[in-house]
Amino acid sequence: MKRVYNFSAGPSMLPESVLKRAADEMLDYNGSGQSVMEMSHRSKVYDEIIKDAEKLLREVMNIPDNYKVLFLQGGASTQFAMIPLNLMNKSHKADYVLTGQWATKAYKEAARYGEVNVVASSKDKTFSYIPKLDKSTFTKDADYFHICMNNTIYGTVYHELPDTGDVPLVADVSSCILSKPIDVSKFGVLYAGAQKNMAPAGLTVVIIREDLIGNAMDITPTMLNYQTHADNDSMFNTPPCYTIYIAKLVLEWIKNEVGGLEKMQEINEKKAAILYNFLDNSKMFKGTVVPEDRSIMNVPFVTGNDELDTKFVKEATAAGFVNIKGHRSVGGMRASIYNAMPIEGVEALVKFMGEFEAQNS
Repeated sequence: MKRVYNFSAGPSMLPESVLKRAADEMLDYNGSGQSVMEMSHRSKVYDEIIKDAEKLLREVMNIPDNYKVLFLQGGASTQFAMIPLNLMNKSHKADYVLTGQWATKAYKEAARYGEVNVVASSKDKTFSYIPKLDKSTFTKDADYFHICMNNTIYGTVYHELPDTGDVPLVADVSSCILSKPIDVSKFGVLYAGAQKNMAPAGLTVVIIREDLIGNAMDITPTMLNYQTHADNDSMFNTPPCYTIYIAKLVLEWIKNEVGGLEKMQEINEKKAAILYNFLDNSKMFKGTVVPEDRSIMNVPFVTGNDELDTKFVKEATAAGFVNIKGHRSVGGMRASIYNAMPIEGVEALVKFMGEFEAQNS
């Protein structure tokens, strides 16, 4: 069976070698006579899997020793509540930058628990840029400062982090984690749903500085308290076992086959350049994001004609380029070119776009 090029924003493509290895180990993991999907999370064999996954993540991302790695459930959306419940505990204030749907949802959730200041927003132009920040508008005694690093729907990314001083910087990195090196020490908390660059849906990874754990609000449910999971090595309850196992395989792929995050960044930038170069020179297609804020993970584009967009999506799908329809708030198309998308997939898409343009001009 011929595999398609899957441009889904998530759940997204996984590396083919990871899928093949998972298939090989489906009935018998490492001589245990059982699948990871059915083994006890308290067993010795699974304990090695989850510990290896954390060890690999620490190594690949160069996570400092004073940060905890938590494997949780509930998606990044549950973090919208966990962040304020655990961190909004001194001044009960927080700063948020609104650069898309997910940042806005995070802000609205935080506003239920304290005083939230919207530092800046790019809603005025359909979130097509990252707003410039004025430090004088920051809340000096904020408990934290929140951003969504890469905006999946709108195709923007922070190339420069806000300077928040002593205020912990918190970032949703769901759609850019593992795409390039990141200096973890600049953040108080990083969190990510795994279903874009790490694993199938079901796992949420939280990387949190240890001094930010242990001061949750009294109303915080046990399962939403970072202390609960930090004290129990992500084993307070049954974790998403199989998804963590796949994440381990993906991390091994990045380390051993790709060659680390520096090499991963090289590949991702090359893929993005191929697509952006085409869009910048096309007379039919155009990108929707200002060039200086373009993401290397998510590339939205339009023809400017709704009927033509619909025709393109239909013909692209038939040609094996699936899940390329844009989000309804932007329209048009969106190519999510995460880590597992091979360069050949982007080259094939650009070739198809060129042919479509020639036939429909």
